[in-house]
Amino acid sequence: MAGATAMAERTTLMESEAGEAADAVARMLAANRAAFDRIAARLIAHPPEAVITCARGSSDHAATYAKYLIETHIGVPVASAALSVATLFDAPLVSGNRLVIAISQSGRSPDLLATVAMHRRAGGYVVALVNAKDAPLCALADEVIALAAGPERSVAATKSYIASLAGIASLTGAWARDAALTAGVAQLPDTLRAAWALDWSAGVSALVEADNLFVLGRGHGYGIAQEAALKFKETCALHAESFSAAEVRHGPMAIVGRDFHILAFGGSDRAGASVRETASEFRARGARLLLADP
Repeated sequence: MAGATAMAERTTLMESEAGEAADAVARMLAANRAAFDRIAARLIAHPPEAVITCARGSSDHAATYAKYLIETHIGVPVASAALSVATLFDAPLVSGNRLVIAISQSGRSPDLLATVAMHRRAGGYVVALVNAKDAPLCALADEVIALAAGPERSVAATKSYIASLAGIASLTGAWARDAALTAGVAQLPDTLRAAWALDWSAGVSALVEADNLFVLGRGHGYGIAQEAALKFKETCALHAESFSAAEVRHGPMAIVGRDFHILAFGGSDRAGASVRETASEFRARGARLLLADP
């Protein structure tokens, strides 16, 4: 009943679009089965020496997730492109066999397009994850993964971000020939629907008095922490910073004391254990801790 009440009270545009994430992921998976297979076959036949991600904002946080997933499942190093190298410095790029993953809701940002074009000229194999149909980015890509999230009117991206994560996971599963990962991705729509039906109001209560917030994650969860911190700034005018649960120990933790607010994203792997360890230490300092953990 509490979950039903919470659902009835969700009236903002952002909440409405976030509630469409499960259907968006289902559409994205159905629309791109052949594309995932083609891309995986190409990458297996011609293994790239590196992966370069090109993205801004929420899409760049999805790229962080791609880094950890690809490096742990494939073993190929992943780096985020600095878009200013193309737009401000017009620097030459050494040619090479690289996979270029471009992620964008609109597919129209000039700095993103310039960077992708630069990498393509240098021999990069470009895969674009795009929500907007017929976006200029599609013309620069060797393969397009249509996010199929539908129009996103809220300034704060929700369903397109989640569809990007699912697309990255599906692509990685096909490339790694990882049956367990592929099966897990197939279950995502149902998992997302179950999560959306829960009552999350306790999390709101825990953070209502926050003036500053650290959002912790690690490994596959770090990109989620980055995105959560952005959403707090963008939609709640709350100063929030994301940190790796390991990196926060190198200086930032000095400001954590009594009543400082912490949101920590755990997990079922060793990275999750690291997050819980750091969060426990902060709680011992008197911090107010909200732990999101399976």
